Amino acid sequence: MREPLHEAPPTTGDLPAEPLSHSLKQRHLTMLGLGGVIGAGLFVGSGAGIGIAGPAIICSYLLAGVLAMLVMRALGEMSAAMPASGSFSVYAEKALGRWAGFSAGWLYWFLLVVVLAVEATGAAKIANGWVPAVDQWVWVLLFMVVFTVSNLAAVKNFGEFEFWFAALKVGAIVLFLILATLAIFGVLPDTEPVGMANLTGHGGFFPEGFGGVVAGMLAVIFAFGGLEVVTIAAAESDDPARSVSRAVRSAVWRILFFYVGSMLVIVTLLPWDSLEPGQSPYVAVLDSIGIPGAGQIMNVVVFVALLSALNANLYGSSRMVFSLAERGEAPKSLLKVSGGGVPRRAVFASVAFGFVSVVLNLLWPDTIFLYMLNAVGAVLLFVWALIAVSQLRLRRIIERDMPERLTLPMWLFPYATWAALIGMAAVLVLMLFDDSARPQLLWSTGAAVLVLVVAFVRERRSPKA
Repeated sequence: MREPLHEAPPTTGDLPAEPLSHSLKQRHLTMLGLGGVIGAGLFVGSGAGIGIAGPAIICSYLLAGVLAMLVMRALGEMSAAMPASGSFSVYAEKALGRWAGFSAGWLYWFLLVVVLAVEATGAAKIANGWVPAVDQWVWVLLFMVVFTVSNLAAVKNFGEFEFWFAALKVGAIVLFLILATLAIFGVLPDTEPVGMANLTGHGGFFPEGFGGVVAGMLAVIFAFGGLEVVTIAAAESDDPARSVSRAVRSAVWRILFFYVGSMLVIVTLLPWDSLEPGQSPYVAVLDSIGIPGAGQIMNVVVFVALLSALNANLYGSSRMVFSLAERGEAPKSLLKVSGGGVPRRAVFASVAFGFVSVVLNLLWPDTIFLYMLNAVGAVLLFVWALIAVSQLRLRRIIERDMPERLTLPMWLFPYATWAALIGMAAVLVLMLFDDSARPQLLWSTGAAVLVLVVAFVRERRSPKA
């Protein structure tokens, strides 16, 4: 006897053909997956994690990376079987009901458009440092206009922007790893082998104990957010199921290598307690091995990383709100698609709120915008949890109704999925007891409860047939 999920068991046929363009290539998706999470959080923010955990930040990144890999594998399984522009929002609706799809979609959209403001402002600050005569707000306006135009044009333009942005970031990390490794072994001019002294000295590998590893994990886990966009973009590729499988497979392992590899060479080459607060550890390493203009080099890389993330988040937010409109969870007016298959009204809706966020960030960064930023602080974990629960529910449906589409199965199902859920629950509990993370958790929980209330009210007033 078949086990029903809500109205009917979901199948591939339940997902309508996407009216969007299908011009993204495999190389676009692969680089989008690699570049989506390589941003300022790694190049600059990783210094805070090192200051908290010392050399044990390697363990913090490993734990956070494994959790992110499990979530992405679960999402990849569903995306390969049922590609959809709404990705996890669609799967949450099929597995758990309208309330889950509505909540996952709108929370993620809110997260992306708020982060847009952070990225635009960060890039503008760097540009203002280069050209002080141009005010910061002018740079913000310029970036928002440029990437709005990019997203309004054919989707292949977005793909090309992201491909080259991501290629620069990946190339910068690979070059950094090569140079730092050569310096560790004393191969570069004026360098000597450093051995293990910096890993075992200065308080040892765990200078702050396991508590430092945990605190470091809280500081770095959200840097892995952004991988989800590749599953949203897969619906606009020429072969969605095959493309998302290959992109997820390559991205999760390579990103873990980039993150953990970077931390390993940094804390091996430099004493962890020699890094100055707020300074990029990448700049510190390049300075130590005598690379001229290291600070400006990293400024360029961070600048590109911010613009890349802005571009990807505008794309992801527009496709998410378009998918919500397709399912009646957002205004139907957002469904209008251009002749080139671009949901232009969805792009305008996302960038409009992005402009509002930017203005709030410029005018009241420590009040209204801070509350908004806190309100999305833990949203990523809520979305990840819905992804894991959805995969638990949909896996048996896929196995029963379309086993041939199970091309990217979750590892050790269902144990790995449950391990991911337990890991996310543990992170949320740790945030509750961490003074710096608690406000984010409380505000994010408030935002999630508000969206859930709206979702349940909508479902009671207008139930779907």
